[in-house]
Amino acid sequence: MSWFSQICLSCVSEGIPRRSFIVAAIVGTILNLVNQGDAVLAGGHVDLAKVILTYAVPYCVATYGAVSVRATAIRKGASMSAKETDRAAS
Repeated sequence: MSWFSQICLSCVSEGIPRRSFIVAAIVGTILNLVNQGDAVLAGGHVDLAKVILTYAVPYCVATYGAVSVRATAIRKGASMSAKETDRAAS
């Protein structure tokens, strides 16, 4: 399997999407309140593009972090289980 294929497979396997979604939900909500809280509380216009990006960026960062730990382990020849990868990422 090529290196790129391993990276892509890691992005969608062993709990990474779920964990990244949880991170994005928490961090994205906090960032949305900070960035657009006044518009939300006042009932004003909320920029949909900003909302999408505010959730997408933490999702991508969390996914990148988890995949990079797994890719480093693969390059070093160590096969880490999902639990070991979780411990290494935290």
